[in-house]
Amino acid sequence: MTTASIAGRATAVAARATDLSKIYGQGETQVVALDRVSVDFQQAEFTAIMGPSGSGKSTLMHCVAGLDTFSSGSVRIGDTELGSLKDKQLTKLRRDKIGFIFQAFNLLPTLTALENITLPMDIAGRRADKQWLDSVIRMVGLADRLSHRPSQLSGGQQQRVAVARALASRPNIIFGDEPTGNLDSRSGAEVLGFLRNSVRELGQTVVMVTHDPVAAAYADRVVFLADGRIVDEMYKPTADNVLDFMKQFDAKGRTS
Repeated sequence: MTTASIAGRATAVAARATDLSKIYGQGETQVVALDRVSVDFQQAEFTAIMGPSGSGKSTLMHCVAGLDTFSSGSVRIGDTELGSLKDKQLTKLRRDKIGFIFQAFNLLPTLTALENITLPMDIAGRRADKQWLDSVIRMVGLADRLSHRPSQLSGGQQQRVAVARALASRPNIIFGDEPTGNLDSRSGAEVLGFLRNSVRELGQTVVMVTHDPVAAAYADRVVFLADGRIVDEMYKPTADNVLDFMKQFDAKGRTS
């Protein structure tokens, strides 16, 4: 993909939530996890979502990614409105348009690294684009580990496999839920570097939930949530700036 085409994609919206609410329970036990949240995630941009425990950050990501239902409002992936889809259509959209990276890696132990990477496409009955797949494998540094099973890989290498799996089908958007949460700082930095490069070099769109200011500093933008609402955002974040903001955040008593 050329720099010009990536720049063109950057003006479009990969995903959009509008007046999105998620409510659990009723009456006195009712919990408002998301309270009329509106946010855009631009194509070819890396966004981090941060906030205190219970702020709604994971709920927001799960609703936008089609992993959880929402109570009101709307979510679009590209031009597709998620609320209008039946279960089978939603499953197909997640498989074809969305990539996922989880804290727990979620690799199948009986498959090799390469088989884990191509699994979503194999299930869908689609052939991998070999040139694209080779470039993804090269970017995450797995060329000499493709025949290894997860038990033969370090945690960092397993998460690299998960990153490659998310990228391999060329999804519209990748969602990461604390993708470095189970890694040491060096392995975490490698994985974040791969995600950063996928945005810069491949024009990928990445949305990541994290509690780590260092991880957030890899993003182009940080969106801050508290009590189910977006309270601020920061462009070109640094770890120090994010940490300072989170300290102010706590000092104001915005906990949940």
